[in-house]
Amino acid sequence: MRLEAAARMDLFRKLWRARKLILVVLIPLSLLPLPLIHPTSEACCAYVLMVTAVYWVSEAVPLGAAALVPAFLYPLFGVLKSSEVAAEYCKDTTLLLMGVICLAASIEKWNLHKRIALRMVMIAGAKPGMLVLGFMCCTVFLSMWLSNTSTTAMVMPIAEAVLQQLICTGLADSHDDSETADSPEEDSEKEENLDKNQLELLYRNDSNNCTKQELSTLSEVQTGEVNGLGLRSEFIRHTNGHLPQVAIEIPNVKRVKMRRDSQYPTKRDHMICKCLSLSITYAATIGGLITITGTSTNLIFAEQFNTRYPDAKVINFGTWFIFSFPIAIIMLVLTWLWLHFLFLGCNFRETCSLSKKRKTKREMLSEKRIHEEYAKLGPISYPEVVTGVFFILMTLLWFTREPGFVPGWTSLFEKKGYRTDATVSVLLGFLLFLIPAKRPFSSSSSSSCKNEDEDEDSLAPMITWKDFQRLMPWEIVILVGGGYALAAGCKVSGLSVWIGRQLEPMSGLPPWAVTLLACLLVSVVTEFASNPATLTVFLPILSALSETLQINPLHTLIPSTMCVSFGVMLPVGNPPNAIVFSYGHVQISDMVKAGFGVNLIGVAVVMLAITTWGVPLFNLTEFPAWAMSRNVTGSL
Repeated sequence: MRLEAAARMDLFRKLWRARKLILVVLIPLSLLPLPLIHPTSEACCAYVLMVTAVYWVSEAVPLGAAALVPAFLYPLFGVLKSSEVAAEYCKDTTLLLMGVICLAASIEKWNLHKRIALRMVMIAGAKPGMLVLGFMCCTVFLSMWLSNTSTTAMVMPIAEAVLQQLICTGLADSHDDSETADSPEEDSEKEENLDKNQLELLYRNDSNNCTKQELSTLSEVQTGEVNGLGLRSEFIRHTNGHLPQVAIEIPNVKRVKMRRDSQYPTKRDHMICKCLSLSITYAATIGGLITITGTSTNLIFAEQFNTRYPDAKVINFGTWFIFSFPIAIIMLVLTWLWLHFLFLGCNFRETCSLSKKRKTKREMLSEKRIHEEYAKLGPISYPEVVTGVFFILMTLLWFTREPGFVPGWTSLFEKKGYRTDATVSVLLGFLLFLIPAKRPFSSSSSSSCKNEDEDEDSLAPMITWKDFQRLMPWEIVILVGGGYALAAGCKVSGLSVWIGRQLEPMSGLPPWAVTLLACLLVSVVTEFASNPATLTVFLPILSALSETLQINPLHTLIPSTMCVSFGVMLPVGNPPNAIVFSYGHVQISDMVKAGFGVNLIGVAVVMLAITTWGVPLFNLTEFPAWAMSRNVTGSL
């Protein structure tokens, strides 16, 4: 019996390890009767759509690989020609993203992002409430132009340095207040550990009544690149199991009288760490909403909308910014208030005072640490100035291309409709490969150069192809292309029209109710599936629904696009969540509790926007002619 039970358990373990492979094989086979029994274009397209959607949601294969499924299944089933499918994988938004990545590579290479982040935190101060707000503001600003993942990965080490200073100071205060002083050997050991940026985290063992303690050491892992703050981007930590654990047992020492079973000096310190960590991932999500290039889901919406409704000239950088910027500001304030209430309480006078008289020793040391890190950057360099000028120039050209209320700079050309935001993006990105990183006609070489190779290559450009390739998210490009291919197949096969007809019973609902149901649905699904995959699946369905119900498609598509980014309740919701979770300050219960409130705030603010200032901006009260012509064409 024992041998049989062991054999069954071993079989179950093998099946569990091979679950993704089994899913990859079983899903196409189980759905294959659909196109075989109903050999129509709609059924074949539905088969490809369901297989790709299951692969995306389950992540049985990488997202980019799953996006290639339409490339070979559409030609095999006769839905689209191979050349037609291939054309869908490179669109205008691909070039737009490439130009933005060029600028992002220059920002990261010359540490302009760190200068901006540290300067904003210096302005905010070290009071817990203002510190959190300062980090949120700089994260939102950076996330407008960089990806949410890159922004979180850049800002989180800066926040971690401040939090380590806070915890180290708290441990020192606890040590000073304890009745038993440390021995000279312990003092020297402690100083050595602090010099090495290691933090001793003491635990009380409940099971054996404090007979022994565990010592977990948070030490730096030697990685290839230093983040510029004296810290590395990866750490060996204990807590959630995302990173390796290092633990040894030592005899009990009566050095610090801990009142709680925690590695933090006080519960308040732990709450500050939780609040600051979560605020960064939420701020990155909020900042990504503001611009078309802020996150991949915005790009997916813009390209699919412009492809489905080519006559609709309503979505561009300016109109999106005007609509989304107030949403981001309201969400930023409400999210900060929610996190402050949840982790820091309601005493805003204590946590947000800018008075120097109210600053504690620990807050002054944290401010000193931030100023020291800013001083390490030195004076602003020539490459930073060039990057800043390009950043401002790209933004201005985007805004003034077709502002709507006045003629844009495109009106200077005879042929209309040839120039898009991608034109500006690629042009400025290309120039970054040509402009030298050293000031031209300078009398002497720059003192910042530290080796002879840099001195010799005086014409080295602002960025190189390696810098660009390191940041270019090719998986997202292929994923977006797969979404375009699915949308094209739904359009050609007539599947989108069929789906719209099945949704006719919802015609009795008012537009705001349809939009609310769509927002809640995508917000739930995106907690367990990737944001781009979720939006790619839902956009064709919601477009067909809007056309069937005679609702302006923007009334449902824009709120759904924004709400798909609110997958903030679980570490698997999006990469920024996973990055913050890996630092070990928060648990899943903390993310669920805080993320649920942020999710509700986001849906409420988006609904407020689409029913107020979004109505005159996009003329949402009428079913537009460009959607009507699309509906008539699709039904023929």
